[in-house]
Amino acid sequence: MPEAVIVAAVRTPIGAQGGTLAAARPDDLAALVVGEVVRRAGVDPAEVEEVYLGCANQAGEDNRNVARMALLLAGLPDNVPGVTLNRLCASGLDAVGSAARAIRSGEMEFAVAGGVESMTRAPCVMGKAQEAFSRSAEVFDTTI
Repeated sequence: MPEAVIVAAVRTPIGAQGGTLAAARPDDLAALVVGEVVRRAGVDPAEVEEVYLGCANQAGEDNRNVARMALLLAGLPDNVPGVTLNRLCASGLDAVGSAARAIRSGEMEFAVAGGVESMTRAPCVMGKAQEAFSRSAEVFDTTI
């Protein structure tokens, strides 16, 4: 069985709610990390077989497949797939584990894995109305 090893690691600074990174979109932050980890690994971006990113909130700019968006923003080829996993606080760890399992099973040889989140940029959302045409919709903060 092939071994799965980490050949490069990159992360953004840790931010605070409403802090220095508040203006940065989570997909842009993830793109910086994805692009840089591929560069540091010394791998041709075309050799990346999958990008796995964990994301717990998925309610703002990271509400779609943020792994796919990040890899495209990072300049990886458009035939590279991306998958976003949600295990709440274990999302990034689950992404790394999923990539490692795929490598160990022989499904692929090179993957990028990690996590992305921005609680500052998580939006407020309108809850589902209790009845049709209700005029009493509530707004909720989606930060965890």
